[in-house]
Amino acid sequence: MMKWSTPVHIEPSEWHIGYEDKVLLLGSCFADNVAAKMGEYYFQVTANPFGTLYNPVSIANALMLREVPELVEYGGLWHSMYHHGVCSAADKEEAVARCRESIETLQAAVREASVVIVTFGTAWVYEGGGEVVANCHKMPADRFVRRRLGVEEIVRVWQPIVAAHTDKHFIFTVSPIRHIKDGLHENQLSKCTLLLAIEQIVSACTGGTGRACYFPSYEIMMDELRDYRFYADDMVHPTPLAIQYIWERFADIYMTKETQQEMRALHQLYSDRHHTLLHPDSAESVRFTQRLKEEEKALGVRYPWVLTD
Repeated sequence: MMKWSTPVHIEPSEWHIGYEDKVLLLGSCFADNVAAKMGEYYFQVTANPFGTLYNPVSIANALMLREVPELVEYGGLWHSMYHHGVCSAADKEEAVARCRESIETLQAAVREASVVIVTFGTAWVYEGGGEVVANCHKMPADRFVRRRLGVEEIVRVWQPIVAAHTDKHFIFTVSPIRHIKDGLHENQLSKCTLLLAIEQIVSACTGGTGRACYFPSYEIMMDELRDYRFYADDMVHPTPLAIQYIWERFADIYMTKETQQEMRALHQLYSDRHHTLLHPDSAESVRFTQRLKEEEKALGVRYPWVLTD
């Protein structure tokens, strides 16, 4: 039989993610995609409190930040150079409050998480005032210096972070989303830099409860899904079908068969909750609503957080 794709072999994981775990996801918009999928199955997740972050240094800076940084005013908004624009605001005090809340949320999530999933998007960074910024906030280009991070630079930042959190498992991924604005060749150099850095981080931190590993989302997109039907209209972002496929490969590696059975039951609850009743006052709709309440009550005993979702 002919093969229509190049399967990416992934070694089985020595440990698994279950519903007792709290999961922190950080990084590029692909991290948000994975968090959204986990949310559909009611895993306990916290995703990108600082907003979407693309480069390894900015993600690391977010983990280490404890105080609200000095804000910069531009375009009628106050911005943090450590945050995505979701934390910006026209009122300075509001921007400060958003930044403070994001720091508190992230630090709480770090304390509670047993699994941290980190998605590196690009090795290209912009520096302002001698520091790597998380977002330029549409400020003039002449305020920044653009450069590509080196492998050792990324390893030097991340290796101590992983080593310091021996109570957590780290899953590193490289975003399958191509940064074509950097140029296709430059994008490849960037992805290669990230892959080489992760290889060193994982190699240095294997063994024990803080074991780090790599999930090949980038390779799955580039090889198994090597067809433009799996790309959105911009020819850069993966389609929902591609995201679903990568999620299923992820679940096969990091969730046991028993957990996957639980996932099916909880996803049914998610589907039922998002079902639109055409005639809510009909007898059938009333029965559906009653069944949903019973379903929530039954699952809420084992998974109490679904009752507050």
